[in-house]
Amino acid sequence: MRSNNPLQLTLAILKPHVIKNPFALQKIRQLILDNDFKVVRSRRTKITFSEASYFYQDHKDKFFYNRLVTFMSSGPSDIHILARDNAIVRWRELMGPTKVYQAQYLAPESIRGKFGLSDTRNATHGSDSPDSAKREIKVFFNDFNIDEWFDNEEIYFKHEQLKFDQDLFLHIIDKSLKPLPS
Repeated sequence: MRSNNPLQLTLAILKPHVIKNPFALQKIRQLILDNDFKVVRSRRTKITFSEASYFYQDHKDKFFYNRLVTFMSSGPSDIHILARDNAIVRWRELMGPTKVYQAQYLAPESIRGKFGLSDTRNATHGSDSPDSAKREIKVFFNDFNIDEWFDNEEIYFKHEQLKFDQDLFLHIIDKSLKPLPS
């Protein structure tokens, strides 16, 4: 059952240099929760060179492509499907500008303003449109069916019938709570 005015999904990646820094990782995770994002799916994985090449194929002809793909496959990343109202725009606002010097100057409280090191090591990635979110989610969560999630799970996330597992960094549906509105 789909809710009226459904939540939006976006893909968020916390890049390898963040995972190596427990302080930065914890602060970014807290920012995700403090900004009312629900964590629909979550995994830590070392992105392969092949996956990174495919994921960033839109940048293939740009000067930074090899550096980006090499960095993204250099160590584990945390990859999340996040949900909330207007998730794509909200996540991009929370991340801040792609270029770290701009983030530090224009949005010093943003994730990239605080934890970005360079334009490649800028702490996070986020989908830039609903179409890219669908494509990007499929790359890292191949078994996740977006339509099924909206049909069967979204309403529980919308009405916050959830419990949060800190160890998994994941919101889990809790059907023991009050009944959903009809």
